[in-house]
Amino acid sequence: MKKNLNPIYIIAFVAAMMAGCADDVLDVKNLSVYNPDDVWNDPTLSNAYLVDLYASTFTGWPVNNGDNADESVGIIGQGLVQTTNNSFKHWPYTNIRRINVLLNDIDEGTLPEATKTAIKAQAHFMRAFHYFKAVVHHGGVPIIKVPQLLTDDLMVPRSSTLACFEFILEDLEQALSGLPDKFVGGDFGRVDKGAAMAFKGRVLLYMASPQFNPSNPYDNSYWQSSYQANLEARNFLESQGYGLMENYSDIWRESANKEVVLATVYRNPVRVNGRQEHCVRPISQSRDCTGSDQPIWKLVETFPMKDGHMPGESPNYTYDLQRFWENRDPRFYDVIVYNGALYELGGQAGRRQYTDTQVGGIADGFGANATFNRSGFYTKKGIQEELPIEQAQLNDVDWVEIRFAEVLFNLAESANEIGNNGEAFEILKLIRERAGIEAGADSNYGLKAGMTRDELREAIYTEKFIEFAFEGKRFWDLRRARKLHTEIHGARKYGLLAKLKDGLDPLSGGFMPEDFDYEITELFNTGQREMFTPEEYYFFPIHRDEIEKNPNLEQNIGWDEGGFNPVID
Repeated sequence: MKKNLNPIYIIAFVAAMMAGCADDVLDVKNLSVYNPDDVWNDPTLSNAYLVDLYASTFTGWPVNNGDNADESVGIIGQGLVQTTNNSFKHWPYTNIRRINVLLNDIDEGTLPEATKTAIKAQAHFMRAFHYFKAVVHHGGVPIIKVPQLLTDDLMVPRSSTLACFEFILEDLEQALSGLPDKFVGGDFGRVDKGAAMAFKGRVLLYMASPQFNPSNPYDNSYWQSSYQANLEARNFLESQGYGLMENYSDIWRESANKEVVLATVYRNPVRVNGRQEHCVRPISQSRDCTGSDQPIWKLVETFPMKDGHMPGESPNYTYDLQRFWENRDPRFYDVIVYNGALYELGGQAGRRQYTDTQVGGIADGFGANATFNRSGFYTKKGIQEELPIEQAQLNDVDWVEIRFAEVLFNLAESANEIGNNGEAFEILKLIRERAGIEAGADSNYGLKAGMTRDELREAIYTEKFIEFAFEGKRFWDLRRARKLHTEIHGARKYGLLAKLKDGLDPLSGGFMPEDFDYEITELFNTGQREMFTPEEYYFFPIHRDEIEKNPNLEQNIGWDEGGFNPVID
């Protein structure tokens, strides 16, 4: 992967470190060393402060997030989510306080007004980003707009979920008023107007969703707002040169490409291993770690055939489990590594990946008695295949927090809910056209013509499942749609067992995928075998410690006898 860009926030951070002041200036939790006269009068220090906010706001690849849904190996077991542990909690008030410090103090400094405006706009976006994640996890949370001294009692009650959404949108409007249209070159990776507009569309999509409107999931007025915001985001982004990449796989091979709206930038040797490639690779090509982001059979079988029809339903291509890899959606080969597939790790031309125990070995194989850790598949997404084993932890593929395709999906979903099903249908066609799926005689790319609103909604969710595999979307989409308790709760997970055909010598080598027999095999055949995602998981609890520290906080309904109702309607 070639990267010619020098993200300014990395440069500023390194410069501050070299100056010997970063440890003092950036530790805003220690008020004895935070000096606003130093920070907000010095361009380097103010930029370093902002850099540190970026680092604590935007994280890397969501590795193993698919374990929580029907995407990868892993099970949400009964008892995983509790009020006394940190599972599925987001309480970002340390970061919010630091953002509030910036917004409160910066105008007292001598920085140029244009610099102040740009910094404040980015800070408003990051505060909105933190509050949004908190609301998605817990519903309404305390709204704090000013920095509170650490000696103060933070006895702020929870605001309603609706009030929190309104506050998030206010912050985004503040951001939009001060952001440039587009950051490029050395500023790539900063939040600009396009990113803020796209994120606003995401926020309003959630605000309209069944998660927050269970009594009126698809006919509430928020869908119109979501549609308008996502339409404006699409139009603006296109005016700035954004769009779908011609090749799906190039999204992660070319930094700062036209599909990337907002990214966390990685660059060897300054910042590496956001993808945790050393754990996503098979152990034979890694270093002391493996097993992350393993596709399960549910994801594998969801990819359509290359004419867009589901396996077994295609009028053009026959489907056989024993040759499941043939004639599939081109994205299949960019995402899924199956037994016998070319996987040229370490730059080894012609290398094939095996997952059976005879040829692949116990380390990389799906053992016949496996109880947990082998699905029979790996993923290529975000992997730098050219890295040798000893450099597996030097992966510097950018994490794309928002890409143009998400804006299209958000627009399609909103359009469908307000009755613009034709517009939604055309967006799905665009996605499939870019994927390389055959148009067919009707130019519908395998999509059913004349779908109902409900059918099109499901088609959108399924297409997004494929398009965003291992990008951290699936679990949150199912939760947003209130599908956890109907599609995930009680579900079991399956992989594919490969076994070399009788009569073939495992030592002879050179085997192709068709030299094996395949059997769908249940994972987790001991202990808990079923996912546990009841209806209470649509809003996760606030940690009991936070409730005990602040008697004005009320726990969510369904947790510790809480009485707070986190829905909007």
